[in-house]
Amino acid sequence: MTFPDAPRASTPTGAESALSPGDSARYDERFASRASGIVSSAMRDLMSLSERPEIISLAGGFPNTESFQRATFDEITEIMARDHLASSLQYGPTEGLAELRELIVEVMAVEGLSAHVDDVMVTSGGQQAIDLSIRTFVDPGDVVLAEGPTYPGAVPCFTTYEADVVHIPMDEDGLQVDLVEEALDRLAAEGRAPKLLYTIPNFHNPGGVTMSLERRRRLVDIAQRRELLIIEDNPYGQIRFEGEPLPSLWELDGGSGWVVYLSTFSKILAPGVRVGWVAAPAPVLRKMNLGKQAADLCSGTVTQRFIIEYLSRYDWQDHVARLNDIYRGRRDAMLRALDEEFPADARWTRPSGGLFVWAELPEAVDTRDLLAQAIAREVAFVPGAAAFLNGQGRNAMRLNFSGVPEATISEGVRRLGEAVHDAVELHRALGLGGGSE
Repeated sequence: MTFPDAPRASTPTGAESALSPGDSARYDERFASRASGIVSSAMRDLMSLSERPEIISLAGGFPNTESFQRATFDEITEIMARDHLASSLQYGPTEGLAELRELIVEVMAVEGLSAHVDDVMVTSGGQQAIDLSIRTFVDPGDVVLAEGPTYPGAVPCFTTYEADVVHIPMDEDGLQVDLVEEALDRLAAEGRAPKLLYTIPNFHNPGGVTMSLERRRRLVDIAQRRELLIIEDNPYGQIRFEGEPLPSLWELDGGSGWVVYLSTFSKILAPGVRVGWVAAPAPVLRKMNLGKQAADLCSGTVTQRFIIEYLSRYDWQDHVARLNDIYRGRRDAMLRALDEEFPADARWTRPSGGLFVWAELPEAVDTRDLLAQAIAREVAFVPGAAAFLNGQGRNAMRLNFSGVPEATISEGVRRLGEAVHDAVELHRALGLGGGSE
């Protein structure tokens, strides 16, 4: 059977195919109300800079992936192709492959966390774990407590679900837990109760500090007494350079159900696998499972299988130890460079693990403006304001030391130091204040 030729629609080319700026108005009344309040992730905005070879990026939290052995990668992919090809290419259960969840329980046990396979759900990276946590609990206008600064990648989650974020300050011992109780009292007097508290107790991103044991115990006590749900985000717990591990909030809670635990393989294996997990009470996991079904049905089975085969055949702790040796040297290189290149009245954290240093400059310096001057010198960082939702952090910056070699870190901080000194001098010349050398 033949059909008559249908008339072909003309395909616009070149400029004819592009929408003009005015055409965007057609979508304005169709966007969901929450879309207008969504803010982008500062790291994502700066990611394109990492593809420019002339830019030294101290912005993205890139783990070192060059240390992963190619022979190991080849062996695992060969095993997957030989023994698990069909299943690796098929859909999997929303909660994740059972073999992987059993191995996650073993990984958690290395940090002293007790969990059962039924407590665990696999996610598409740690970022999805955060998103599901906020989505599951937060309605528009609900109060969420978070450290100030908080993880810049969590900011889009807070804004997407229209949370009212109340920042709790940190110091060298992490979250100031006494101020958590003050905030709870103040909010109670206003007739508002927080839905949850989001915290990164180990090697905070971006703060670079760790919550003390005394504060951990007090925070869990507050949660249990005042029925405050805690979201414990722990992607960096294994990235330790010195000191002894502290018990997690999950463990200190003792199974009473007031802590939801998040982590990821991005920092201890590779971020490209995009596999994280949630450990939570059964009622919470059931709701998160429904949310994940709506988002992606299931995490990628290829990467889940890759991790299963790796963890089953290789000493992942030895790999992490090698990473930590690399990161320790890079941290030290950054701290030395900051001591040499930054003004005397600047200050910064000295992390004992993790991937980040948080630096604060004289109050008159706005690091959002400074970023343009830094990029002109071919170096990048994350402005501190990206880690707040209330306008704080304008004179601060997050610096990553894991993503580039030691010599490159030193050169990057040197260039950044020039930009900082110029900004301080400019503000002093304008009589706006800028600190002293």
